[in-house]
Amino acid sequence: MNKFTYLNTNTKEKSESLAALFPGWDGPKERVMVYSPHDDDAILGAGYAIRAAIEDGAEVFLTIVCSGHCGYSHPEEKETIVETRRKEAYDCYERFGIPEDHILRLEFPDFSALQYVGLLLDEDNREGHFRKTITTLREKKITRILVPNHYHEHIDHCAAYMIGAYDSPQAGDAHSVDWADPYTVVSTAQYSVWAELDPEDAVLAGRDTDLRASLVIAADPSVEEEVIAGIKAFPSQAEVIEDLISQREARKLPDGRFIECYLHMDPRPKFNFEPYKKLF
Repeated sequence: MNKFTYLNTNTKEKSESLAALFPGWDGPKERVMVYSPHDDDAILGAGYAIRAAIEDGAEVFLTIVCSGHCGYSHPEEKETIVETRRKEAYDCYERFGIPEDHILRLEFPDFSALQYVGLLLDEDNREGHFRKTITTLREKKITRILVPNHYHEHIDHCAAYMIGAYDSPQAGDAHSVDWADPYTVVSTAQYSVWAELDPEDAVLAGRDTDLRASLVIAADPSVEEEVIAGIKAFPSQAEVIEDLISQREARKLPDGRFIECYLHMDPRPKFNFEPYKKLF
């Protein structure tokens, strides 16, 4: 029995195929990269898509942008919190189906990731994210990307969105070919950890702006239980994310399933000249 149902909010069509989120999806041939601003964000916001992809035979990879060094709730944890969170993350995602060697850690400081977006950061040629993430996408032959919501969430979420969204098309472009052979990402989508999505897509598509997500995943309660177990693998963050866990009950449908919302996105939309040509 399929644990997942996918609903397109534009067409109102339902499907049992992950192709509803990732067009042209071909399970075992797919490799998904999830950009996670902090180590717990991917499972908090994209747990259903990760679980669905793995159960459909795909490989899932993770880029954790920030080190988590501000994630201590008690002063005595300050010096050990990064290592603690690193171990928690490996434990969480290993149990969820993402092994340690599928996780790239950028280790940018919390509340500071924006200043590391780019290739070179200053005249001393200190490197930002670009070489490392583009090389990883190419070497791992990533076909799909999930990026976090940038809209009214968190400065590090905004940075992770920028990194993933701009990496998406650049991985397949014929530049910097000595890093690794270019490899084209097929599609990109956006997930939210806690804040509402940008209304732009809803406005352009003519949807009610209360429906900002273009794709909703409804998952069996067993999937939500797996996600909750993964979240609890971060005991150091229990106080930080307590509200996020309690709010998950708002995702529950009358039939007992839970929902998770996504937004299709084109990271490099082509310019449409046709409306302008019609003016002449």
